[in-house]
Amino acid sequence: MTRFPDLQALVQIVGPRFAAGAAERDQGDVFVADHYDILKEHRVFSALVPADLGGGGVRHSAMCAFLRQLAHYCPSTALALSMHQHLVAAAVYNHRNGRPGKKLLERVAADETVLISTGANDWLESNGAADRVDGGFRISARKPFGSGSPKGGILVTSTPYHDPKEGWQVLHFTVPFSVPGVALADDWQTLGMRATGSRTIILDNVFVPDDAIALRRPRGRFHPAWNVILAVAMPLIMSVYAGVAEAAAAIGTDHANKRQGDPTVPYLLGELTNELTTAQLAVDDMVRLANDLDFAMTLEVANAILVRKTIVAEHVLATVEKALAAAGGAGFYRKTGLERLLRDAHGAQFHPLSSKRQHRFTGRIALGLDPIADAA
Repeated sequence: MTRFPDLQALVQIVGPRFAAGAAERDQGDVFVADHYDILKEHRVFSALVPADLGGGGVRHSAMCAFLRQLAHYCPSTALALSMHQHLVAAAVYNHRNGRPGKKLLERVAADETVLISTGANDWLESNGAADRVDGGFRISARKPFGSGSPKGGILVTSTPYHDPKEGWQVLHFTVPFSVPGVALADDWQTLGMRATGSRTIILDNVFVPDDAIALRRPRGRFHPAWNVILAVAMPLIMSVYAGVAEAAAAIGTDHANKRQGDPTVPYLLGELTNELTTAQLAVDDMVRLANDLDFAMTLEVANAILVRKTIVAEHVLATVEKALAAAGGAGFYRKTGLERLLRDAHGAQFHPLSSKRQHRFTGRIALGLDPIADAA
């Protein structure tokens, strides 16, 4: 087994292999299961785990760069992988700062366990039902957007629970996919990112022991844990979309060069360059703010990350649309590849926070208010 290769060298090896068959996978909603097997062989799933816990000790910024380059070849693989990596990154941050995380990191390092998240869709309210039983809880829920779930090893999710004394809470917990009551719906038929395998995860009366509960927080309120999750996750995820924009820009520029006689082409390429540069600058600054997981666990950092997330999402989509215009009629054909990238780029808006929620979040902070309270 290859152990922890240089990620930038690895992407040049596996990237072209992952690009093959992208159109067919997209058309058939086929999950990139074989890509996960290859990434496991190269121990990419444990690459962010600290070396003293058995992992590769790769820097957060290096993983962002790997995902960004991987998206040039297969955006679905890169996006699904980013969901695992952000959970690892959060555990690394927590472990470094004296909070639970070591056990999960050791599990990933031991056997390349794939972590699956539903946190973004759950956000502050979460969904499902939890009943108190001896030694833990019985939980039932439907959790959509479980990227990579067909290869999932451990689910990292949450559910609301009405505590008799403390009122409504959200319980954050882990549960193995192998336990009774965990199943996948066959419902991932979408506009873009069709090969991510982001199927709805069904929990049917699943027993979750008390020691699997990692966090209890008030339901519907912004908790400091989100300052960590947002700061580590969004640079990884939006690096993928920056890669999508770069891939689209390359295709658009290549086809525009065949249309040099068209007087509009220089304008289109100039606009394309500006849109792409704006997205690149914003995602680079997100990575800078995360500072290889050495940042303050503050609302200010989380807010800055969210502002840049919206900028990246808007300008990634604008870049791909401009690339389509620059390519001309050739870009309208599926075989060109721009159509698929345009659909994939639309996924950026669905990661937290959507633009209007971010605007409200940031505006309330500017007014000195709680970022979430009294939300409509």
